[in-house]
Amino acid sequence: MNTETMAPSTADTAEARMVALHAAHSRPLLSFLLNLTNGERHAAEDLLQETMIRAWRNLDTVPAEHENARRWLFTVARRVAIDAVRMRKARPAETGNLDMSRLPIGDDTTETVVAADTLRRAVNGLSEAHRTILSELYIEGRSTKETARRLGVPIGTVKSRAHYALRTLKDALLRVA
Repeated sequence: MNTETMAPSTADTAEARMVALHAAHSRPLLSFLLNLTNGERHAAEDLLQETMIRAWRNLDTVPAEHENARRWLFTVARRVAIDAVRMRKARPAETGNLDMSRLPIGDDTTETVVAADTLRRAVNGLSEAHRTILSELYIEGRSTKETARRLGVPIGTVKSRAHYALRTLKDALLRVA
């Protein structure tokens, strides 16, 4: 059988269409996303990639006409960017790196031992639910949404437990200081 006369497969057609969409629209989309991310190129590229993945998954709904396809892609890109912002806001505030150069230098072994013991006692004094939440969020590095899904509780419960657990630890450490 002569393969040159065979019609291209659906997968080949879909791939060719996706390549054409990317070639025609990726640069303007990246510029648009750079504006939405305040010039953070890495973030904009991630959002562009997610936009193209969604286009690939929904290729049958992407309009065939060039301008309509462009509008569709820009709408998806905007929604992807909004979703990314919402995901960051749903996660508890992260602490920055400590500047170790500002810590006092000296023999504070006793203070360190007391602080470590106080923290250990405070953590042990937390309920199992509070310890589990802190472990999921801060040791495993999961988002509130992931933690809620893993533990089978609402996101609000995760946030509330994390808040009260951290407040309890903070209060315990401040009593020693």
